[in-house]
Amino acid sequence: MTAPHPATAPALTRGRRWAGLAVLSASLLVVAMDMTVLNVALPDLAAHLRPTAAQQLWIIDVYSLVLAGLLVPMSALADRWGRRLVLLAGFTVFGGASLLVLLADTPAAVIAVRALLGAGGAMIMPTTLSMIRSLFPDPRERATALGVWAATSSLGMAIGPILGGLLLEHFTWHAAFLVNVPIMAAALAAGLLLLPEVRDPAPGRWDALATVQAVAGMVGLVWSVKHFAKHGPADPAAWIALAASLAVLTWFVLRCLHRPDPLLDVRLFARRPFTAGVLAALTSMLAMAALLLLVAQWLQLVLMLSPFMAGVHLTPMAAGAVLASPLAPWLADRIGARAALAGGLAVAGSGFALLYAAPPAVPVVLTALFLLGCGAGSLTIASAIIMSGSPAAKAGNAAAIEETAYDLGNVLGVAVLGSVAAVLYRTRLDTTGITGPSTADLDAARQSLGAALEVAGRTDAPALAARAGAAFTDSLTRTGLIGALVMLTAAAVVFALVPRDLDLRTQHH
Repeated sequence: MTAPHPATAPALTRGRRWAGLAVLSASLLVVAMDMTVLNVALPDLAAHLRPTAAQQLWIIDVYSLVLAGLLVPMSALADRWGRRLVLLAGFTVFGGASLLVLLADTPAAVIAVRALLGAGGAMIMPTTLSMIRSLFPDPRERATALGVWAATSSLGMAIGPILGGLLLEHFTWHAAFLVNVPIMAAALAAGLLLLPEVRDPAPGRWDALATVQAVAGMVGLVWSVKHFAKHGPADPAAWIALAASLAVLTWFVLRCLHRPDPLLDVRLFARRPFTAGVLAALTSMLAMAALLLLVAQWLQLVLMLSPFMAGVHLTPMAAGAVLASPLAPWLADRIGARAALAGGLAVAGSGFALLYAAPPAVPVVLTALFLLGCGAGSLTIASAIIMSGSPAAKAGNAAAIEETAYDLGNVLGVAVLGSVAAVLYRTRLDTTGITGPSTADLDAARQSLGAALEVAGRTDAPALAARAGAAFTDSLTRTGLIGALVMLTAAAVVFALVPRDLDLRTQHH
């Protein structure tokens, strides 16, 4: 075989291209599942290892902190060392870290394992996307491949709780980690056989200072947003971290703008369609993460479903994404990329609006989830705009930006809409006339639905449990209105940014 051009893959047969996509999709599925599967496994893990409240938070948060911090540096390494090499290294780190959980018998050890999983995920996520840009030079084929990629990402987030609940019915919390091992081993073997090596032909010198800036800025930003979600807007540590992270990220952007060989080519944002695609990716993930969180709590704490059954009830979102994502390129060919992208965001917004407009009931919630999943089909168009509008040598940069948008969207969805729902719950919970719980107990009950149910059970106060459930349901519906406004605003901005005649079949080289 002739040596490949460094920025593009060699000409591959059709079968090998799609087999390569299967490898990339399987690995992405596992990484996406890991974002949500531990939420179900955490109670069992806490019962066995007895972590402190702070350690529990770190077990959940360290994955996304490390992932966010390393996305840009890892994609830059992939451009320099080879995307296949970094991807296969990611498979090894992710699978190895998952296996190490057998030796993790303390909360600190589990935190370390989660940090390694975040590092492996940062190697895998952007590289799968940039490899698709290399494997599929034909824009039509690439649009279809990106549809599969987007559906896989949405599917992974949605089935994480289902898989977690199913595993915990038969095994210990270790199974939530060990399930990754055989999939990563298979992906490593298949990747060695099927995936070509691709790298940037002129990556420039490695910028160590920009690497530190990217890691520190992104970790600080995600940490501050998470702290706002947990402690509210009055938390001074969160404000300090937010200000510091924004200052460091601004310094990072200015440094990249003034270098001929930047670690991240932020000039890509000069293209309005690229910016629109990133905005669409961020808001779509924000919507999915927020609704998965709130509806999962509603199903388990209001309807009292088991974790597994709650996960089953979340499948309409995955079904909508699986149906819509592969169809999105076909739709874009007929009505235009601008209408398809903005329309997908509007469909997701209609799912939120339905929660507000209709009486809260299982069929309404399931329909809202399905509409949100269908709206996630816009991720396919967003990815196509981002990747087609970027030169092949900058595919790693474009992928890093898109994956950063996904990670930030996930964090912001939980933090912003989750915090809004918590505030609405506290203002709607009326404890007047409830007897049994002390004043301190009632104050605790206002903090969360879970706390209210614990107090109600301990003090034999069924009226408190009923009112708390009603208050949470009301907060869910009102959050639907806010979510709808966010998504519809994003749809309008995206529609304004994307040219009417944008053709996804044209691309930069």
